[in-house]
Amino acid sequence: RTCNSPCTPFPSAAVRARERFPASAMSSCCCGCFAGLQQRSSSRAVTKGGAGLVDLSPRNKLADEVPSEARPRVGSWASPVPYSPLPWASWQREDIDEQSQIPGGFEFGLMVLEGEDAHTTGEPGAGSRPPSPHGNNLERRRRLRELDLEAQRLDRAGKMLAGKPRTAGTGPGFCNEQLFASPGTLPRPMTGSERESAQQELIRKVLKELPSGTPFAERVARVPRRLITLRGPHGQSFRRELLRGAVIVFFSAGYEGKRFIFERAHALGVRVVLIDDPASWSRSLLDEGKIAKYIPIDMSQSSDVVYNAALEAIMGLQDDPAVGPPDGIATFVELSVQTAARLAETLGLPGPLPESVDLARDKHQTRATMAAAGLPTPPNHLILSAKDLPLAARKVGFPAVLKPVSGAASLGVKKVSTERELLSTYEELDNELRSLVVSSGALVKDDGSGTGAAAAGIIGVAFLLERYLDGAEVDVDVIMSEGEWQYAAVSDNGPTLEPYFNETWAVSPSLLPRLQQVALKELAIGAVKALGFQDGIFHVECKYTSIGPHLIEVNCRMGGGPVYETNRRCWNTDLVEETLFIAAGLPSRPDVPREPLECIANSDINTLKSGRLADLSFLEPLRDREGVISFTPHVSAGEQVVGPLDGLPTWLTELVVTRPTPREALDYLLILEAEVQERVRLT
Repeated sequence: RTCNSPCTPFPSAAVRARERFPASAMSSCCCGCFAGLQQRSSSRAVTKGGAGLVDLSPRNKLADEVPSEARPRVGSWASPVPYSPLPWASWQREDIDEQSQIPGGFEFGLMVLEGEDAHTTGEPGAGSRPPSPHGNNLERRRRLRELDLEAQRLDRAGKMLAGKPRTAGTGPGFCNEQLFASPGTLPRPMTGSERESAQQELIRKVLKELPSGTPFAERVARVPRRLITLRGPHGQSFRRELLRGAVIVFFSAGYEGKRFIFERAHALGVRVVLIDDPASWSRSLLDEGKIAKYIPIDMSQSSDVVYNAALEAIMGLQDDPAVGPPDGIATFVELSVQTAARLAETLGLPGPLPESVDLARDKHQTRATMAAAGLPTPPNHLILSAKDLPLAARKVGFPAVLKPVSGAASLGVKKVSTERELLSTYEELDNELRSLVVSSGALVKDDGSGTGAAAAGIIGVAFLLERYLDGAEVDVDVIMSEGEWQYAAVSDNGPTLEPYFNETWAVSPSLLPRLQQVALKELAIGAVKALGFQDGIFHVECKYTSIGPHLIEVNCRMGGGPVYETNRRCWNTDLVEETLFIAAGLPSRPDVPREPLECIANSDINTLKSGRLADLSFLEPLRDREGVISFTPHVSAGEQVVGPLDGLPTWLTELVVTRPTPREALDYLLILEAEVQERVRLT
C-alpha cells in the first residue's frame, strides 16, 4: 500500500494516518491521496525472504502442477522486467474489494475562492476568508453539494467549448478546469500507435543525420540519450544500428558449441577481434569471414604472460587500418572473465570491476560478501590442505558439499555425509582436478595430446566445504545496466544426480509459486549488487530451501548450453546482443513481452550405466519429432562412458523441446528422455 501523492512522501504514510486518526483529522490531505488509498488497497508487496521487492509479475493462466510429489509446483511466472503497465500484482487490474473502501467516505471542508478573494488573507470579514464550516455537518454537506453542482457546470462548459477557439476571459478558467474537470480542454494524449510512430520518425531522422563512416563512440555521443535508453522494439532496433561497425575484442572463444555467438555478432555488424590459442577451433572463423582479426596467443603460458601479450596486441589495433581501436572487451568463457575485466579496465573500456569478478569467481569470498551484506549464507569453511578438514567438518556439519573455490561446470563438486567420507572425497577430487586440462576455455580430462593447459595451475586446488542446501534449484539470468537490473528470468532445474550434482533437466518459465520466484529474483539481484557489479550479464544459481532462498553461485557471463536459446525463445531476450551492448557501453533495455512467447524445456541426458557405447541409435526417437527444437550429441560411437555409480556421469546428448505450457514441455521432455535411455546400448 503506497500513497503516490507528492503531499505524502513516505510509503504507507496515508495508510498509517487513516488507521491512527479520524477522518476529520485528515481533511487537509488532497483528494488524490484518498483515491490512492481506495484504488490501490489491493496492491501487494513481497517481503518474504528479502527487503520487500514489489511483485509486478503476471498471473499465469497455466495453473498446473508438475507430476512430481517431491517437487510440487504451480504454473505461475514472475515478470522478468522491473516495470509493469499497471501497479498491480498481475497484468490484469484486480477487482477492488468493497470492504477495502473507506466506510462512509470522507467529508472535506473545501471552498473555491476566485478573483481577489483568492489572494486575500486575514481575519474573517469583508474581502477575507470566511470561517471554516467544520463545526456544522449540515453546512459541510451543503457546501459539498454546491461543489458538485459547480463541477458539473464546468464540465458542461468545457464540453461546449471543446474544439472552439477561445478568447481571453471565456471558459471556466485553467485552475477551475484542472481542479474540477481535469484534464479539461487540454489536447488529448497521443495513442500508443501515434507515440510509436513519432519515436520511429525521430529515430529515422537521427540516423539519417549521422555522417556515414562515423566511428562508433562518436555516433553514440551525437544521439539523444532518451533514444538510446528507449524500451520496446524501436529502441532495440536503434541500439542495434548504433552497435553496427563497433570493434569488440573477444578474449578466448570457448568450446566449439559457442560458434553461434560469433555468428550472431557477425549478423549484428560487429567487427570481432578474437584472441585465443593458435590451435583453437575458432581460428577457422577468420577464413569464414565471421571475425575481422584473429590474434593467436599460447594459452599454456602463465596468466600474467598471456595478459601482457593480449594487452600489447589490443593496443596495437589502433595502428591496424583494417580494424582500428577497440570499442569494447567481451568474453563468454568462465575461465576468461577475470582477464577480460582487467584488460577493459587497463584500456579504459566499459567492463566490470576486476575485484567484483574476483569475488564472484572465488566461492569463499562470495560467501563472505553475502554475509557482510546481510544476505542468507550457509555455514562454510575454506580448505587449503588436508589439515583443514577436521575443523571444516566441525564448523559446517553434515551433510555438506565439497567444491573447488573457483571451479566451473560442477566439476569437482560432491556431497559428503560423514567426516570419513569427507577425507576420501577430498583426496578423490584433488586428484581429479590435477588430471584436468583447459582446452578452448573448457575443462576436460587430459588425453595425453599436450594441447591443453593444466587446470590446477588455472583454477587452483583450494576447496570450500559448505552446508548442503535442500530444495528446488533454479537459474536466474540477470541483466544489470547502469547500476540497476533490467531483466531477471527464473528457470527451474531438475534434481541433480548426487553426489556429483550433474545437471539433468530445466524448464522455463519457472513452475515454482510466484512468490518464491520473486524471492529468488530478489536474492539473485541482491547478490550481484553486493559483489559490486553495475553492468553485465549474470547466470545466477540459487535454491529455494526449507528455510528460504539461498545462493549457490554467481557466474558473471551468459550461461552455457541452451541458456541463450531459452531466454531468446521464451522472453525475446538475446543475451549475446545484450552482452555486446554492455561491452560497448550501450545501455541494456531488452524488449520483453508480457507473457512468454514459448515454453521451453531442456535436458542434458546422463548416462545411467558405465560402459562403451555401441552406437548412437539412441538419437533416433528425436529425429523429426514435433516440438523438438534441437538435440546435440556429446559423445561418439565407441566412446567409454561413466554412470553415476562410478563417477561424474557422462552426458549423452543435449535436448531442447517446446510445448504450449511449461508443464507440457517438461512432461514431453521426460517422455523423450525415457525413449532415449531405452535405446542406449553398451558393450
